[in-house]
Order: sequence, then structure tokens, then C-alpha cells
Amino acid sequence: MITVSTLNEVSRVRHAFFTRSGGSSEGVYAGLNCGFGSGDDPVRVASNRAVAMARLEQGPNALVTVRQEHTNTVLVVDKPFPHDQAPVADALVTKRVNLVLGVLTADCAPVLLADGRGRVVAAVHAGWRGALAGVVDAAIVAMEGLGAKRARIVAAIGPSISRRSYEVGPEFPAPFLTEDADNAEFFRESPRAGRYLFDLPGYLARRLARIGVSDVATTPCDTCIEADRFYSYRRSVMAGDAAYGRQLSAIVLEP
Repeated sequence: MITVSTLNEVSRVRHAFFTRSGGSSEGVYAGLNCGFGSGDDPVRVASNRAVAMARLEQGPNALVTVRQEHTNTVLVVDKPFPHDQAPVADALVTKRVNLVLGVLTADCAPVLLADGRGRVVAAVHAGWRGALAGVVDAAIVAMEGLGAKRARIVAAIGPSISRRSYEVGPEFPAPFLTEDADNAEFFRESPRAGRYLFDLPGYLARRLARIGVSDVATTPCDTCIEADRFYSYRRSVMAGDAAYGRQLSAIVLEP
């Protein structure tokens, strides 16, 4: 699993950006696939999630995940619930100790947030739709509702598809440029004519800074290219595979 120094320095908060390494899944899901919605054997997925929780020194039922649909919906969580009863949301926030907030990704960016003094944490699933719709902004507002201060919030953007792999069509930049003309810096011309390469983690980091979260770390990973370490939706599609695994990113308040 991957951790970042900024969050490691927050007292009584643990986090992890899990890779696909380890776990019991096989075939296209080989490794630590934590997504029940992936089509993998649910028994293996449950086992993989228990392995991840053990690495965080938490019980197998401590993990909370939701049905992610690229929204800007935030769920404030105060108790665990079964995965098959999970509501639709793309960000989770809590003040409760030993309740692990998790998001699942396979190219989208996982964002973990913590205010150590306020004792509030959040986990965010940010694909381009959710990022543009302000899912990280909404998560921070929800954290403030529980007593956090955005000037104290520490953010970490985990492994996602990077600009070198994220080719988009000619229509893609328009809504980002409508939002802010300065967003042009997150697009470069692709070697293929009329297409662009998009920097999702860079866009998220700048968006966080602009809303007052200045302590932001990113991870130098590319889920699409690093097949041995990460699951990737785009890589699977390019290979003609309809199925793909999901890696887990998680954060928890310790007592």
C-alpha cells in the first residue's frame, strides 16, 4: 500500500492507497480487488477487503464504501452499513473513530482529506465529472459542518490515470475552460490530431488550493501504465476486456 507524508504526519489518522498487490482474486481481477461491483467472486472480494482492513489494524466490518456514480453527493457517516445497502455518493465524511471510509478506483482519482485537530476525515472518488461538478468542494463543506477548518485540512490525491495516458476528445476541454480559462494549463495537445492529454490530479490539486486547502500532496503514479501495480478501466478497454478490478483507498480516525 502507498501512504503520503502529509497525511502520515496527522496525529491519530491512518490512511492507505492500496495497490492490486496481494489478495486472492484471479484472472483479470488478479490481486487485491476490493470492488463488489466488478463482477469478481464476492467471496474473494470480501476476503480482499478484510486483508486491507487488517493492514490498517481494523476489523473486517469497519470499512464503509458507497455506490459511486460520478456525482458530487457527499454522505456523512456515523456507523457502518452492509455494502449491498450502500447509497449513491462519491464522497464520505465522518467524525467517528475506527470507521474506515473507502473509495474504489480504476483510473479516477481517490482523494483523502483530514483535519487532525478537528477530528474529521473524508474520502472522495473524483473522476473528471465529479471533479468538475465540485465533489471535493462539497466534501470540504461537509467536513466544516462537522467542525473542520479548511485551513487545517490536509489532502492527498492518490494513484490515478496521469496526463501521459489520459487522452480525451476535442470536445472535452470546453466545460473546464468555461469554468476557468486558466484550466487550459491542464491540457496538452496529443500526438493524435485534434485530441488532448488531460491532467486530472493537477486539476484537482489546483482546485483544492483555490478553495483554501493548501496542503495537498499527489502520488507519482499512472494506473493505466502500471499494470503490475494497479487496475485500470482504460487499459482494460484498450485490451478488449469488459471486466476490471478496483483498488481501495481508505482513511480512518484512530482513538
